[in-house]
Amino acid sequence: MKKYIFPLFIFIAIYVNAQTDSRAGFRPPFDFPLYLSGNFGELRANHFHGGLDFKTQGATGKRVLALGDGYVSRIRVTHGSGHVLEINYDNGLTVIQRHDQGFVGEIARRVKKLQYEQESWEVDITPEPHEYPVKAGQHLSWSGNMGYSFGPHLHLEFRETESRDYVDPLPFFKTRIKDTTAPKVQGFMLFPQIGEGVVNSASTPQVFSTTNKDTIRAWGVIGAGIKAYDYMDGTQNRYGVYSTMLIVDGEEVFQSTVDKFSSYEDRMINSWTHGQYMKSFIDPGNTLRMLKASNDNRGLITINEERDYHFLYILKDVYGNTTRFNFVVKGKKDVIPPSLPKNKYYFAWNTMNYLYEPGMALVVPQKMLYKDVHLNYTAHIDSNAIAYVHQLNDERIPLHGYSDLRIGVRNMLVADTSKYYIARVTDKGKLVSVGGTFEDGYVKTRIRELATYTVAVDTVAPKVEPVAKKNWAKNGKIIYKITEEETGIKSYRGTIDGKYALFYLRITTDQLICDLDPDIVKKGGTHTLELKVVDNCGNETVLSSEF
Repeated sequence: MKKYIFPLFIFIAIYVNAQTDSRAGFRPPFDFPLYLSGNFGELRANHFHGGLDFKTQGATGKRVLALGDGYVSRIRVTHGSGHVLEINYDNGLTVIQRHDQGFVGEIARRVKKLQYEQESWEVDITPEPHEYPVKAGQHLSWSGNMGYSFGPHLHLEFRETESRDYVDPLPFFKTRIKDTTAPKVQGFMLFPQIGEGVVNSASTPQVFSTTNKDTIRAWGVIGAGIKAYDYMDGTQNRYGVYSTMLIVDGEEVFQSTVDKFSSYEDRMINSWTHGQYMKSFIDPGNTLRMLKASNDNRGLITINEERDYHFLYILKDVYGNTTRFNFVVKGKKDVIPPSLPKNKYYFAWNTMNYLYEPGMALVVPQKMLYKDVHLNYTAHIDSNAIAYVHQLNDERIPLHGYSDLRIGVRNMLVADTSKYYIARVTDKGKLVSVGGTFEDGYVKTRIRELATYTVAVDTVAPKVEPVAKKNWAKNGKIIYKITEEETGIKSYRGTIDGKYALFYLRITTDQLICDLDPDIVKKGGTHTLELKVVDNCGNETVLSSEF
């Protein structure tokens, strides 16, 4: 048997090296030094950051270059991401670049033509594989600051072409980005499990600073969590942490490695995190592959002896820079309050759940919750209101997907039923639209969090105001400020001298912008502009102006 081991080892080594060399063959997207403003897997609202954000020297209009050989698989222009290009590379990865301000060459001409044909800023093209081949270093687009972007940068997103899983791009650029700085811990939490444990005689989660000098007492079943950020050389930015490991009394109980996730797993960030704290235990409905419990209780720790329990966190970045942080929990017998009774407001994570109350119905499908919950449901009843205010729970509970909610309309303030919508009520009493349609006395919509909801009416048209109109001709740019307080903008359309004008919505500033095209709008003379803006309840503003 031994004579077969060496050749097999050589074959495996050659195969692995070939795979590594092929993928490591990516060149950088720019011809200047690389610095990051955001890394893979950073904690964001309801999602992980799916790629790397490359700084572009504080400016837009930088040449974005192909990383290797492949072909363009998709071309899009969207309000959320600006000009988006997807490249299928020969090594099995698809790279998506977002927030560009424009394409180059034939792709740019094709997009512009389609925008005018469809009379829409947003377009989506799926070319044939042979239409737009690319070579390493080829100029693809111009970097920008479009869509949900708060500074010039290039977002690069790596997907496995076959599975469409997100993968961390940083290993492909390790030799081009310097990092000798380890992650830093900012605090930690302990989570007594309801009906099973207490921390400092409390059943609620407890926050501790890194300099905590007080004795921490616990009894029963608890979980831990940590707040930490990574840092890199040459920047002031902070990043998400690549790897965490929790060791208790010398035994590993949990680890996380932020290197790969799927679109289905994206919202599981709401289960793994508590604010900016990363939990070191796994909820029963959380199947996020980046998390691994090394004990038999999902990473939870049982404190059942009156002694010191030694907790050690080991945090690492992609480069191996390491931070060790430890603290002690003293086991101390204590009274553990019982959990709440399983009444009609108890929802189990692995079953279909219903909540019916006068004027309200909620259906939560199986596995939309990550763990069992006791709902603190209440209704605020005002006989003069459009509808009751329904508090599904006093604290927001994110759902993995959509659930159906309907709320009855008690007072028809307006006859036009298209003006009614369901709104989430924030802690400060602000109404945030979650849409909805009126049917048989109810407004129906789909929600992705258990919070507080009611019905509202939107009869106010969007406010549309010109910005620095005297500079339009000089700057070659028409700008309007849009103010829409309730349901948001559904559509808009502009014409100049009766011909379609290509406006786009700048989401971060609530502006409608039209870059004047000299091929469409000839210089000189007076031009007539007409603009129509419609919100999601059908209220519209139409205006006409000359420039």
